[in-house]
Amino acid sequence: MFNRNDFFEKAADVLAQIYASRNAESVKARYNAAFDEFEAIYGEADKLSVFSVAGRSEICGNHTDHNHGKVLAASIDLDIIAIVKKTDDNTIRVKSAGFPEDVVSVDNLAPVFEDTGRSSSLIRGVCDGFAKNGLAIGGFTAYTTSDILGGSGLSSSAAFEDMIGTILNHLYNNGNIDYIEISKISQYAENVHFGKPCGLMDQVACAAGGFVTIDFEDPKKPIAKRIAFDLSAKGYSLCIVNTGGSHANLTDDYAAVPAEMKAVAKYFDKPVLRGLTETDIVKNTAALRKTCGDRAVLRALHFIRENGRVERMLTALADGNTAEFLNIIKESGNSSANLLQNYYSPKAPNEQGITLACAIASEILGEDGAWRVHGGGFAGTMQAFVPHAKMNAFRETMETVFGAGAVTELSVRPLGACAVYHG
Repeated sequence: MFNRNDFFEKAADVLAQIYASRNAESVKARYNAAFDEFEAIYGEADKLSVFSVAGRSEICGNHTDHNHGKVLAASIDLDIIAIVKKTDDNTIRVKSAGFPEDVVSVDNLAPVFEDTGRSSSLIRGVCDGFAKNGLAIGGFTAYTTSDILGGSGLSSSAAFEDMIGTILNHLYNNGNIDYIEISKISQYAENVHFGKPCGLMDQVACAAGGFVTIDFEDPKKPIAKRIAFDLSAKGYSLCIVNTGGSHANLTDDYAAVPAEMKAVAKYFDKPVLRGLTETDIVKNTAALRKTCGDRAVLRALHFIRENGRVERMLTALADGNTAEFLNIIKESGNSSANLLQNYYSPKAPNEQGITLACAIASEILGEDGAWRVHGGGFAGTMQAFVPHAKMNAFRETMETVFGAGAVTELSVRPLGACAVYHG
């Protein structure tokens, strides 16, 4: 039977890297609970593999990836873990904590309309992407559990897609597929099978590890570069505040952002906004207002300015200029609120948790921190960079408004998608 003690001994170094800020005993308890659940569902096994995929926090580059823009993001220590047994029946069975089991045959990979929006469509989509790229696929059983907050903008769906790809990579492809390729296949699964027109940033940021800047000018060959930066050493905590909103039923809000940006690009006979300048937009604004509408023009301006902010932020980090880094974070937030307009859904103007959280953060932090929307927006979470000295006051106030546990401190982890143990 699978020897757990042997696992913890052999995986000790990887676990220490992934969960550097966590108590080792709590990590061990979480993995033991996952082993217990796997055995209760699928029985004991002689041989198991264990995988982890990080959630991600976008630092700058809000809604730029889908128009071939630039992003700065980070892999965080909230993650999905999977206990996996390879099988030979060409069937994938995945039981995720809190959800029904998904069963997908790798012999039939065409999109299934009835599965649109379900995790089974992501599994099928990743397998389809592997097959279309000439990569090996096969069956397995898996139990997964996640502490990535659903609907939080921490990319629980992208992490799940990356997890399926990471499992197939190690079980059937000798671990030879790089994280960029897995990310592109994951995006394909979400676009074509799941039915959400996302960009590629979430998948890359979950898979890469550490702080990473990504340039999507050529989406088939995105350029990713890890950035050495220790936020905690600068005296700040990276936090998210769960405002209680959900991303459910907001797909059309998300879809409108790239669609409107691309409508502006189409006016210039271009497929995406990348390569256009603010001068191009302003000179043609009168015509664009009639063709695309005011919001589309504003979103195009956000894209162009946000790309510039990513470049400025990289310069600030290289110079060790934390004050400028924080100023750019606030600029990004203001642009997302006023130009991109993704702080709340126009369908539910009475639900403005992100806007409220940012207003409260500005009062608590003043000139000493930064705050902005987190992730895709419209509902869910805000992001804050909080000085260590103000952390208690920040948490107390935010949790008074949004409830106990609303504030989560994040740590950046050096490993994104990885095999913790490959049996």
